[in-house]
Amino acid sequence: MNQDTSTPDQDGRQLTYLSNTIPWFVRLMWVVFWIFAVAYAIAFFLPAIQKELVTPP
Repeated sequence: MNQDTSTPDQDGRQLTYLSNTIPWFVRLMWVVFWIFAVAYAIAFFLPAIQKELVTPP
């Protein structure tokens, strides 16, 4: 059986970590999602929660 006798420091020198960039269409989907979420909160959620706080069911 072949034993690996390298130390963790030596082993770490062989590793390179690369990050992937986010594609433009994924960023666009996130921007559209957040615009929709803010518009929904302003148009529907805030008026409804104000009504519930003033006159609870």
